[in-house]
Order: sequence, then C-alpha cells, then structure tokens
Amino acid sequence: MAARQECIITRELIEADEHRRLSERAAFADTSQGRLRPIPLDPYRTEFQRDRDRIIHCKAFRRLSHKTQVFLAPEGDHYRTRLTHTLEVSQISRSIARALGLNEDLTEAIALGHDLGHTPFGHTGESALDSELRSIHALDPTGPDGYHHNVQSLRIVDHLEYDGKGLNLTQEVRDGILGHTGHTMPSTLEGRVVRIADRIAYVNHDIDDAVRAGVLDESDLPSDPLSVLGAHHGARITTMVNDMIQTSANRDDVRMSQEVWAAMMALRSFLFDNVYFSERAKAEEPKAHAVVQRLFRHYLDDTDDLPVEERPSGPGERVQAVVDYVAGMTDRFAIREFERIFVPKKWLL
Repeated sequence: MAARQECIITRELIEADEHRRLSERAAFADTSQGRLRPIPLDPYRTEFQRDRDRIIHCKAFRRLSHKTQVFLAPEGDHYRTRLTHTLEVSQISRSIARALGLNEDLTEAIALGHDLGHTPFGHTGESALDSELRSIHALDPTGPDGYHHNVQSLRIVDHLEYDGKGLNLTQEVRDGILGHTGHTMPSTLEGRVVRIADRIAYVNHDIDDAVRAGVLDESDLPSDPLSVLGAHHGARITTMVNDMIQTSANRDDVRMSQEVWAAMMALRSFLFDNVYFSERAKAEEPKAHAVVQRLFRHYLDDTDDLPVEERPSGPGERVQAVVDYVAGMTDRFAIREFERIFVPKKWLL
C-alpha cells in the first residue's frame, strides 16, 4: 500500500473545499463582505474561522461562565450558565448547518458571539438596565431607547474588546449576532440557523434545569407538545433538529415544520408561565434587579468611581459608558461592587 502523502491545509485549500462541498445557498469565506477595517488574510484560516477564534479568546466570552442563564445563584454545579448555553447553541447550530451544506465556521462564530452582551443576572439584569434607559430616554430622546443584549453584543465586538479597538469581525458574523433576536432577520442562512438554534437550546435546557431545581416535575410538562417532540430532553432536541434539517432542505430559508414549531412554542409558553415568572424560580429576582439598578444609578452620578479606562471621554458618552461597564459585569463581580459601595465594611467582616 502506498504511503499516504501529507500536506499542509492552507486557507486556499479550505476555501476551495467550501465551493466543492457546500450548498450554493451557503456563505463562502472567500466572498465575505469583509471587515470594518481590512487586514491581511491568514495563511491557514478562513475569515470566518478567524472570527470564531477572536471571539473565543476575548474577555467578554470568558465572562459568560459567571453570568446567569435562568436560575440566580443556583446551588449545584450542573445548572446552565450563559457560557454553557452558548456552547449548546453552537453545537446545535453546527449540526444543522453541516447537514444543510451551510458554512459551519460562520455558523459557529455567530453562535459563540450571540450572547456576549448579556448582563449579570440574566434577563433580570437586562430588565433593570432597560427600565433605567427608558426612563432616561423619556427625558432625553437622544439617549439609548432601552437595553437590547443583541445590540450590546455587537457593540462589544465592534468597539469594546481589544482596549476599544473591537474584534473587527466580518460583516456576516456581525449581521448574525445582531439578528439572532429581535425584528431584523439575519441576511445569511447561517445566521438564521443560529436564531432558531438559540430557541431550541434554551427551551430544552431550561426544562432540564427547572426539573433539577425542583421547580418542575417531568409529569408537569404539557402532553400535547411532548407527543410531537418526545418525552425526554435528548429526544426533543433530536426531533427539532431533524425536523429543521428536513424542512429546510432545498429551500431558500431555514425553518421547522408548522407542527414542530407550534409544539416548541407551546413548551416555551409553558416555561414563561411556570418557570421564568414562577415565584420559586424568581424568588431572588427583585434583589438582583435592585443590585443592577443601584449600581447603574451610582456610576451615573459618580463616573469617577468607574475604572479609569471605563470612564466617558465626554459628557455625551456618560450614559453609554455606565451601560458598558455594568452590562459587562459577571454576577459575582456585581455583588462585590454592590457590597463595596453600599454595605458598611464592618458588616462584611
């Protein structure tokens, strides 16, 4: 048998392979719309692979490991954090993209960056910042009209990382991050895969965490959607992923069948009624809301208490600088800052 000839896999070889292997509907790395600031091409990585690597190595990505997904300060090591949610979205997105012949690297980069803008304490912190900004906007319409984590995610990769230089990502990744939620749909099919995979991930893992926390019992779940999706966590994800692949094949869009989408949305509605807004799951929510609210107001009144590198460069930047700092906090850092500012030192001994 002849010895296998080894070669170095260069960027050009990967790009050529994309054109041989992927669907004509895919986004191709060598035809990317480019970056905000052009940079030399990498010899071994495509532009989308570089974006994935830049996101993984940035500070905001590392902070996700200490940001709440649903349950505040859970007792136990197996509850999802914002980071584990992100990794699950990435895995689901890649599986769907691979089966549909879409660009897996682009899909992965979007998935890894989609939640960088989430606040401490999950949606509770987002709600606190949102209400503060809406109050300010009512008095000064030139300011931000509420807080939207997808917008903040884009701001992080465009402006805040790398000491204010940003990650300088490709337009396709930026578009997917911004469009993973909200009214604007991503322009690429890869971005649309992530948008739906995000929902597949949180609907399923939030049920899993709620059962682990004792907020739900498996028998509490509504029978009609389970009859469509499956009785167990893995079965439900498999049903949703396979249905999305089969429904999206040879189409100009990605979607689930009406039956499976309706079943997923029914489970989502059930979670809102019985988990997200339940008294047991959210018993600590008012406290977390108050922590973020009071930190925001404190720094807005005294921007000199911000780290030097986080301080606004001018009066018009004051609100945004405080939003950037508070939104970037992890849960535990926000609590430490709250204690430093508002709790007498003797009480902390």
